[in-house]
Amino acid sequence: MTTILIVEDDLGVRESLALGLKLEGYTVLEAGDASSGLRCMAQQPDLVILDLLLPGSSGFSVLTEIRLRSSVPVMMLTALDELEYKLKGLRGGADDYVVKPYSLSEVLARIEVLLRRSKTESGRRQFEDVTLDPETMEVWRNGKHVDLTVKGFRLLSVLLEHPKRVMPRETLMNLIWGDEVDPNTLDVLIASARRALGEPSLIQTVRGVGYALKRKDTVQS
Repeated sequence: MTTILIVEDDLGVRESLALGLKLEGYTVLEAGDASSGLRCMAQQPDLVILDLLLPGSSGFSVLTEIRLRSSVPVMMLTALDELEYKLKGLRGGADDYVVKPYSLSEVLARIEVLLRRSKTESGRRQFEDVTLDPETMEVWRNGKHVDLTVKGFRLLSVLLEHPKRVMPRETLMNLIWGDEVDPNTLDVLIASARRALGEPSLIQTVRGVGYALKRKDTVQS
């Protein structure tokens, strides 16, 4: 049974959403504040729906705490529709950002996408001397730990799903950020991941197309 944690202080919103999820067959955990939400993480939910405006602490702080202990998909569901908040949430490790008022059918569809993506990311993956563990969000190269950001981990995870395949820039941006993002942001992320992984570089640029996880002498455009 798939379990979804809702961290939302508005009782009406929380109960309405919980009812909709239960009717779809999900098990639902409910929390009305930040501390309760973090305590519920001990029950290892499969997905978290997180409000930003919470008593006691902001949703951003809760997101940070969640990411320190888990790679569980997090959907932010909030009335804050300004771009700066959306970017802060996505860059902070949220997998999706939905603005209130919301459509239950859209939320359910987005949940399905996040859960499907999460399932494909389960289990260790390896390419050459690089190993990635989605459960612990850890990466090793040649037995040495690689320090990556949350988005850097997501980038490597996507590339590891399709080793040696050229991934278009637009596809990578959509899979990593889930929405439109400044192309320069991807360039910065690629450069950071390359530095962290070290030499020889395994993330290759295919000019005019995108990037591929492969050794340089095997890259083809």
